[in-house]
Amino acid sequence: MILLAINWAAVSVQVGQLLLALSILIVLHEFGHYITARWFGCRVEKFFLFFDPWFALVKRKVGETVYGIGWLPLGGYVKISGMIDESMDKEAMKQPAKSWEFRSKPAWQRLIIMLGGIIMNVLVAFVVYAFVLMIWGESKTPMSTVKNGIWIQDSLMTEIGLKNGDKIVSINGKPVDYFENLGAQVILGREIVLERDGKQHDIKLPVNLIEKLIESKRKKGFLLERRVPAYVGEFDSKIKIFDTAYAKEAGLKEMDKIVAVDSVPVQFYDEIVPLLAKHKNGTANFTVERNGQVMQISSKVNGEGKVGLPLLSDEQYEKLGAYKTEIRKYGFFAAFPAGVAKTFEKLKFYVDQFRMILNPKTGAYKGVGGFKAIGSVFPTTWSWEAFWNITAFLSIILAFMNLLPIPALDGGHVMFTLYEMVSGRKPNEKFLEYAQVVGMVLLLALMLYANGNDWFGWGR
Repeated sequence: MILLAINWAAVSVQVGQLLLALSILIVLHEFGHYITARWFGCRVEKFFLFFDPWFALVKRKVGETVYGIGWLPLGGYVKISGMIDESMDKEAMKQPAKSWEFRSKPAWQRLIIMLGGIIMNVLVAFVVYAFVLMIWGESKTPMSTVKNGIWIQDSLMTEIGLKNGDKIVSINGKPVDYFENLGAQVILGREIVLERDGKQHDIKLPVNLIEKLIESKRKKGFLLERRVPAYVGEFDSKIKIFDTAYAKEAGLKEMDKIVAVDSVPVQFYDEIVPLLAKHKNGTANFTVERNGQVMQISSKVNGEGKVGLPLLSDEQYEKLGAYKTEIRKYGFFAAFPAGVAKTFEKLKFYVDQFRMILNPKTGAYKGVGGFKAIGSVFPTTWSWEAFWNITAFLSIILAFMNLLPIPALDGGHVMFTLYEMVSGRKPNEKFLEYAQVVGMVLLLALMLYANGNDWFGWGR
């Protein structure tokens, strides 16, 4: 019952972070439309966080605009007079165009209004990343310092040909600068060049690697880690919630060097894992070095083949020469160009992912998720650093998705406006109404599919 309570607490923290992030991004996105519409003299009838079919939780009219919060947390909207949008106000469109209506404005002004939300989301990402870099800085591990190679965290990585201790030379012909980029580059990669036992090897990655990851129902975590020496880290009381911590009860202490398990010599942490797996619900014997002395310690092993061995900190591994972590904090003026660079780096990563989703051969479409998938990205304990990093990335996603040329999205309106600017002919309003309906149906279908994938695995 304690574990159940802890799980619900963790879920509530994730839900809270998700709702807060979406609320911030939706309000700022819609404010981008609102401020540009007002700038060009358009009347804004409604400004809502979340949708309000039938009723609103809160609403108040200030001047010409009704501000409110809806009950359906699927997005938000501003209703601009004289614009064919999700409100489908056909009666208003039958009247002659007024000077304060969207449809009476020049095409270039309408284009800016429709791009306002997207531009705002990009600016939000710039600013958030800049402040994250100022406050918390950036921690990166140069691949050149990862002396012991990789530690495989997922059996699928073994299936494709990787081994513990491999040193990654390049992916798709490009070197991996930082370890933190390795997982993403593997997922998006086609070929890995690695060094093993002093020789180079080429590994062709399967086109449907993402599909394999999805179908294996892998638990949330990393594919690869830095290979680390077999030292015992600091025992933390929090570990007892999720682990048995038999190692502490057995008498193992921080900075004990494990040199053997059941008389089998070990040098690295990953070598301990398969040896303990042989003793599930049993006992394992450790040979450790402590302050220059060698001693034998027996420990119980739980049903998952674990004894609760904690890892060292980055600083401790750095002292042991396992790798070196670079921590850089930015000053006020340096943080903003760095924030811009990070935004475009993340945008490129997301665009590459999106391309894979569009390619049926990759099977990446099976992993498209909705609110549950987005919420699971947030940590189960509140971390402002993680919250703002994830919020900035979600802002990039929101900007990109809204730019897609789908009717009912900003990108659809942009597409029709650009057509008008190039051809000199304004699309028929009846056509725009039908296009809006088609776009809304398509978006609803995509939303149902994504959230169905979350709960029922429809695409798998």
